[in-house]
Amino acid sequence: MAKPVRLPGVEEQRVLDELEIHLLVEPAQQARWNRLVKARHYLRSARLVGEQCRYAVSYQGQWVALLGWSAAAWHLGPRDEWLGWSEEQRRSRLHLLAQNSRFVILADRTRYPNLGTRSMKLCLDQLSADWQAQHGHPLVALESFVDGQLFRGTLYKASNWTMLGPTAGFGRVAEDFYELHERPKQLYGRELVKHAARQLRARQLPEPLQAYERKLPPGCQMPQDQLSSLWEVLRRHVPESRRVHGLRHKQATVLTIVFAYLVSGGEGGHRAVATFARDLTPTQRARVRCWFNRRTRQYDVPSENCIYRVLKAVPVLAFQQAVWAWQKARLGAQDGDVVVLDGKALRGSRGTQLVGAINAQSGRTLGVEAVASKSNEIPAGQTLLDRLELDGTIALMDALHTQVQTAHTIVQEGGGHFMLFAKGNQGHLLDQAKHFLPEDFSPSTAAGRAGSWPD
Repeated sequence: MAKPVRLPGVEEQRVLDELEIHLLVEPAQQARWNRLVKARHYLRSARLVGEQCRYAVSYQGQWVALLGWSAAAWHLGPRDEWLGWSEEQRRSRLHLLAQNSRFVILADRTRYPNLGTRSMKLCLDQLSADWQAQHGHPLVALESFVDGQLFRGTLYKASNWTMLGPTAGFGRVAEDFYELHERPKQLYGRELVKHAARQLRARQLPEPLQAYERKLPPGCQMPQDQLSSLWEVLRRHVPESRRVHGLRHKQATVLTIVFAYLVSGGEGGHRAVATFARDLTPTQRARVRCWFNRRTRQYDVPSENCIYRVLKAVPVLAFQQAVWAWQKARLGAQDGDVVVLDGKALRGSRGTQLVGAINAQSGRTLGVEAVASKSNEIPAGQTLLDRLELDGTIALMDALHTQVQTAHTIVQEGGGHFMLFAKGNQGHLLDQAKHFLPEDFSPSTAAGRAGSWPD
């Protein structure tokens, strides 16, 4: 961003005074923002990671600048040194920061000096309130990167940002995964509220912010005998997806840690799992067969990159079957005879749909099947039902699965019974049910057992 060659004239100042900023929430507006950023930003990418907000600055309805904000980077040495917070404080308060990931000036800056700083001010004046409305919490500080080989950071300096130092040369490719790009940038920071750095490193946040501090996930809640038995099952039944030579951590070790993290209430990606692993006790590390470092005489846990590589390559079906078998061996005696099938969108997966099955009495997960691209839950549900042990059980699912093939899979192939719902999507079947069945008909009565129709 070049330094303005002159101060704005009277007419140009009037234009700056009449600028308006808009939070873009409509899909069509966001799509337009994405197209313009891809075309005009030097990175040629409009991708934002994690929590995010997109803005357009306009004059008389015409967009003249674009700003994009996303979740703060997980770990930045200069930023963390500037804030002075501890590791635990960073983990529980990081969401109170946001990153200015994109800034594009669409208008001719030689005609409108100070357009960038004016646009930034308009955005900062409402950013925290918009973030609260969109994501449920305010912001107190900000960060941004400037490529020193292309820009001088003049706009940020003029907007009261502080240059904190160079980055280590890693770029974020997912919410919690980074790749080395060997092009360090200059890191800038800005307090959005007075004394933000002091507040973030304080033992206790100010009272208005205390409700937004996130509780750190608990430590490993799995008993030690379960850690050992699960590791053994995964070692035996899930083929190693990597070349064995030179590996420090077995695949079973990584998968056991991931499973323990999830059942202990953890939420997040590879980074969160790696943090959880570092909190394991020496005994727990030994139970999951972490690599023993002979130099330090301690068990080392898998790194974030190691966890990412294992999860990316693990044979999913083999992993599922091993976990389900382990669960059944431990909890099968608590199972009832009702199986419930339902579909859900996987949070944070950009639209991935899953169909899962659980035992209604024990709550034990019986299986999961991903919905194929450009498909729906019906074929995924049929595939999952085909893998389940349905003999003597009653399968419950919503009206979407009221299909002949689904019923055939349950009864003829699985030996089970079904309770399917007839609604408007099955108009002809609903009319038949209303005609042939009495109003007081119940699937639980002898005359109307689940999975059968009266002659």
